[in-house]
Amino acid sequence: MNLTASAETQLVRTRTQLRPRYEGANICTWIGFKHVNYLVEEAVLDHLRQCGHPAGELYERHGLCVDLTEIDTKMLTAFHIDDLATATVDRLASDGPGIRLSVTLVAERAQPVRAAVSKVTVVLRRDPRGFPAQSPPAELAEHVVERLGRAVEPVALTGADPLAQLTAGRNAFAWKWRAPYFYCHFTERVQMTGYLRLLEEAVDRFLADRGVSIKRLLDEQNWIPVVPRSQVSILDEAWMEQDLYVVFTVEDVFKRLTYTARMDCYVVRENRLEPVASGRITHGYAVIDSRRDWSQVDFDDRLAGALNGQARP
Repeated sequence: MNLTASAETQLVRTRTQLRPRYEGANICTWIGFKHVNYLVEEAVLDHLRQCGHPAGELYERHGLCVDLTEIDTKMLTAFHIDDLATATVDRLASDGPGIRLSVTLVAERAQPVRAAVSKVTVVLRRDPRGFPAQSPPAELAEHVVERLGRAVEPVALTGADPLAQLTAGRNAFAWKWRAPYFYCHFTERVQMTGYLRLLEEAVDRFLADRGVSIKRLLDEQNWIPVVPRSQVSILDEAWMEQDLYVVFTVEDVFKRLTYTARMDCYVVRENRLEPVASGRITHGYAVIDSRRDWSQVDFDDRLAGALNGQARP
């Protein structure tokens, strides 16, 4: 639903209304962090559409792929499955080729509530797969890139086991992951939502490895993890069916209230571990009070120990 749009082709303020996807209501009717970020992405795509540059046309006519390369989202209150969100998108100043945008999501309730705020970077990646293409729209030409990412120092591969190397001496969990086509877009590479899905999987695998899986804490204590902030950046391109080495490292446990962990994704190229994506996510925990409400709880000894890398229960 288009609420306001500018007749100009420059990227300006736009608003649209969205609803979270049913898939995102995994615990009661609350929407998880991944699907809040999906709303942010939908708002960005609609912003481009309203400004006269729909993603489909940019690709089909100009050979330009709309890629979100950075997304940093703060969740201020929980979305529920039937919430209607008004998304406001504004242009921010940028010191690089990316289009910098801010996105504010307001849940339209009896009293509207600001539910999430996000900062996003978008670039237009030139399609490498051929076929004739028109020149980029003049107002978007400065945002066209030949490859995603930014210069990040690779890690020399020192042994036969990259996972052992990447986790040595760290409070971390890692695994090898093959990038399937349904995490990719534009026929070639892992997209932002693919990394958001991978970040969610990293949390799930890590907690299970530490003996405090989502299911176990639900069954035994009626506890759920809640996310006040998540961030993902694409550092280089990872291609369809390529093997990624995913490392999830606990960086900080704040008192017994929250913990922040980092995800790093690498591919092996020329005997080096090349970073392709990184992200951070902050979690607290809450007890389910009813089918609609929850309240925050402090970490108990078992959970605090698991997060700090102590012996697994």
